[in-house]
Amino acid sequence: MPESKEFLQTIKHTGPERYYLVREDILPEGVLKTVQAKELLARGEVKTIHDAVEQVGLSRSAFYKYKDGIHSLNKLERERIVTISMDLEHRSGILSRVLALIANLEGNVLTIHQTIPLQGMANVVISVETSTMGEEIRQILDRLQSQEGVKRAMIIGQGS
Repeated sequence: MPESKEFLQTIKHTGPERYYLVREDILPEGVLKTVQAKELLARGEVKTIHDAVEQVGLSRSAFYKYKDGIHSLNKLERERIVTISMDLEHRSGILSRVLALIANLEGNVLTIHQTIPLQGMANVVISVETSTMGEEIRQILDRLQSQEGVKRAMIIGQGS
């Protein structure tokens, strides 16, 4: 039985996110106004999203549609926060070696959450501010996975 268009439109893309560098003059007006509204909020020129969208002439629904998908390129270069989930063997020193590796790569660990170890493994989720790190995130993941006691490392979130 062929699937309906409506069903196919509700399926979300679950693969890796893809990014494009796009010249500003070809972006839709709603996307550009979303950036303007976010900048007003970031500079403190307005207090609420309502005030920001009103000032730039954008609907709140359009703002919420685009706000998490559009970022100024220079902001992304300055402030990158990556959330990494890792499965670590439950042995003394493993987590401290992971944290030392991140520090040596000039990453700034913002948060750490560790589950209680079960069957000799613990899940650790860390958020790392990566703007001063010289390596690409893929290289960082490879280095984490090559650490003794790290069984899995993957990005579960990225933002600014």
